Amino acid sequence: MTETTTQPAAAKGSVYDFTLTSIDGKPVKLSQYKGKKLLIVNTASECGYTPQYKELEELYKKHGDRVTVLGFPANNFGGQEPGTNEQIATFCEKNYGVSFPLFAKVSVKGDDTVPLYKFLGDKSKNGVTDDKPDWNFCKYLIDEQGHVVGFYKSKVNPMSDELIAAIMK
Repeated sequence: MTETTTQPAAAKGSVYDFTLTSIDGKPVKLSQYKGKKLLIVNTASECGYTPQYKELEELYKKHGDRVTVLGFPANNFGGQEPGTNEQIATFCEKNYGVSFPLFAKVSVKGDDTVPLYKFLGDKSKNGVTDDKPDWNFCKYLIDEQGHVVGFYKSKVNPMSDELIAAIMK
């Protein structure tokens, strides 16, 4: 885990500058989440970490007044998210009762990385970290002003004391 407790010194913009597509095909301006912490997670349906959907939903329900979970399905790591957006949405709801916002499948690494993830993984843009997802279920914690304040690897459970403490700061 990489965490910083200082405000980004050289951030060029924020996550609020991005508009992405929801899992059901609608444009979503991340600026609608101003004033709330965000936990941005790259997800996959056929990964050893897939059960984290349950903890992400628990986090969203238990601490939704403090943090909004945003799930970004990605097929960058071993083909573990082969489904269509519709299949992913059905899987998440049926198996894990997911009610937090899910987005259309994106790429979080490589030449086709979506602009949001280019921003999240580039310290010269976000002011804090160069950490990029190296597997499914990596997490970026975003503060109420849209700035990256922490990066958590896949193994960090969404309901871990470490992540809850960072959210409650």
